[in-house]
Amino acid sequence: MARTKEFDPDAALQRALELFWERGYEATSMADLVAHLGIARASVYATFGGKRELFLKALERYLRDTDPKIAEALSQPGPVLPAVRELIERYAEESARGRPRRGCLVVNTAVELAARDPEAARLVESSWTFLEASLTTALTRARAQGELPPDRDPRALARLLLVLFQGMRVLGRAAPDDDRLRDATRQAAALLA
Repeated sequence: MARTKEFDPDAALQRALELFWERGYEATSMADLVAHLGIARASVYATFGGKRELFLKALERYLRDTDPKIAEALSQPGPVLPAVRELIERYAEESARGRPRRGCLVVNTAVELAARDPEAARLVESSWTFLEASLTTALTRARAQGELPPDRDPRALARLLLVLFQGMRVLGRAAPDDDRLRDATRQAAALLA
């Protein structure tokens, strides 16, 4: 007769996500995970695989929870540019006030693992592609509705915003500077006028 799990795998995955997000992949040991999750090492391996597999599952969860919210915010009916400006403001605010300074799990993964872990790199790229596509779709709609001049390239603007957002996350993790973030936010909003 198979034993039933004495813990909630979903809750354990969420706790692992939070620990990886706070500490990073390399700085989180399997002993840290066992202690933080409150489950036996054998249960971690049996349920999730090793540390890398658990990290990738946590990152996938983060993407499932984060990416759709952005697309939803940008796809509401009506004027588009206010939603884009609000997203810029949100990125700046979250980057400036994030405590503890954990940044964005996607950006952290890009910096820490993407160069040497193809699966981590694939997940990072999928998130960035999703964000770029969501912004491109929204800005194309804004141009069609007359909110942007016809000579503006929605895809190029989306790429600029993608790079700006990721840069904000890096600054927020390393050394948040409200003036830098505020100035960048104002300049980005001015490009959308």
